[in-house]
Amino acid sequence: MIAVLKNGTTKPQMDHLIDWLSKQNISVHISKGDSYTVLGLIGDTAKIDIDLIQSLEIVESVKRVSEPYKQVNRKFHPENSVIDVSGVKIGDGSLNFIAGPCSVESEEQIIGIAKQVKDSGATMLRGGAFKPRTSPYDFQGLKGEGLKLLFEARKVTGLPIVTEIMNINTLDLFEDVDFIQVGARNMQNFDLLKELGKTKKPILLKRGLANTIKEFLMSAEYIMSEGNENVVLCERGIRTYETATRNTLDLSAVPMLKKLTHLPVIVDPSHATGISWMVEPMALAATACGADGIMVEVHNDPPHALCDGAQSLTPEQFDSVAKKAFKIKEVVD
Repeated sequence: MIAVLKNGTTKPQMDHLIDWLSKQNISVHISKGDSYTVLGLIGDTAKIDIDLIQSLEIVESVKRVSEPYKQVNRKFHPENSVIDVSGVKIGDGSLNFIAGPCSVESEEQIIGIAKQVKDSGATMLRGGAFKPRTSPYDFQGLKGEGLKLLFEARKVTGLPIVTEIMNINTLDLFEDVDFIQVGARNMQNFDLLKELGKTKKPILLKRGLANTIKEFLMSAEYIMSEGNENVVLCERGIRTYETATRNTLDLSAVPMLKKLTHLPVIVDPSHATGISWMVEPMALAATACGADGIMVEVHNDPPHALCDGAQSLTPEQFDSVAKKAFKIKEVVD
């Protein structure tokens, strides 16, 4: 349920209403704009008399929210959320590039790539320390050592780091990570999502490879329901009957998510297509349809990469993509 308060409502009046609702075991999410205040009522609102709330002098309108996701719902929070990742703003109208290798392989590799993508306009550095792989025989990442190398790359370049967490047991290792990524395979690892919700860390939540938009938003709701509102959504392709690409990039999800939620939305064309030459057109298309950021895999030597070399761009190719995307951003704005 949401209640829109009238202009001129005083803080004591609002606090009085919130206090009454709290006594009904209803928690309240407050969203303030320039000319409105929206109270999002969370809990068993079926027992709340909607006519009673509507009759209050300070209330402009009241309506029930039918969608199961509440806190991620734009009805609860009409304005776009802006997520701060160690000084980098996502959702403020700018276009952010998150770039770097699929896996951290060495100090020379990660620092070299970090310097190059920063020079090309990247605002964050991605790199896998813990790698989920389909085959148990594939490279699984450097784990804790990989995190240390990412921290070193951040020290050298100043770029906030983005890296994936695999399970709750390693959460303490991510204390100094700027932006914790939840991969597609863990999108519905609800225990992990709830633990991340108890932190205040920005969370990059990737859509599962076979999940609907509703399921995607419900996973974000798990994080936010625990108190962490710093969530960014990532469309990374879904599995369909098509085999020409690794996945099918659902760009229609970007405007749909923008309609349904206030959370920022970014796109990962690398994992979506699995083909390096397709990354550029999909990154440009994602920019044109309103994505807040693009996540791109960049490797200094893709043919010899330990992970996902086929979908990785060289630093020179990334530079070209970034330049074109920024020009498209200017046009669509």
